[in-house]
Amino acid sequence: MHVIYGGTFDPIHHGHLRLALEIADALAVTKVHLVPCHIPPHRGSTGASSEQRLELIQLAIEGEPGLRVDDRELRRAGASYTADTLRQLRQELGPDEPLVMVVGTDAFAAFDRWREWADIPGLAHIVVVKRPGSDLPVGSEAARLVRERRADGPEALSSAPCGAVLELDPPLLDISATGIRQRIADGRSPRYLTPDSVWQRIQALGLYGACPAGNF
Repeated sequence: MHVIYGGTFDPIHHGHLRLALEIADALAVTKVHLVPCHIPPHRGSTGASSEQRLELIQLAIEGEPGLRVDDRELRRAGASYTADTLRQLRQELGPDEPLVMVVGTDAFAAFDRWREWADIPGLAHIVVVKRPGSDLPVGSEAARLVRERRADGPEALSSAPCGAVLELDPPLLDISATGIRQRIADGRSPRYLTPDSVWQRIQALGLYGACPAGNF
């Protein structure tokens, strides 16, 4: 089973990392692939460049065998669309390998506004991570997909290459990249919200308004 977890990771933090490992445990896989997007189609520009975000992810997962970074979207020109990434992965993996994409309920609620969203269940399984205070709107396409394609458990994802929707409710760390960026811009330390190696590099690069001489 090939599992991908995408996002802007601007910057990557312990919430992202812990969730990725929780997903690996829940699905009984040895690796989760983090897929940073190049140009997010549904939000403004990122605070760090694609190259800088990739470097921070590589620092964050150093020494963790359960996490890998997949930079294919950063190497692809233009906006990053999930359907394009899944098609490329499906070509590489073949028609029979289970492919799983991870998405939070907040993003999945707007699933029918994604480009070529109707093609996605034919390319991959979808794991929807429940987030506090973010429910799927009643009557939405996202809610319909969960209802019609609901998987009974993680083991169901191994029996087919795509098509199922599994809801998971793992423990989540209440950390946001937006909050980290604001904290740094305000001159406050984000230590223990993100790995020390990431914070040190943010300071060295002066990202998000960080002072290179800032303290931990």
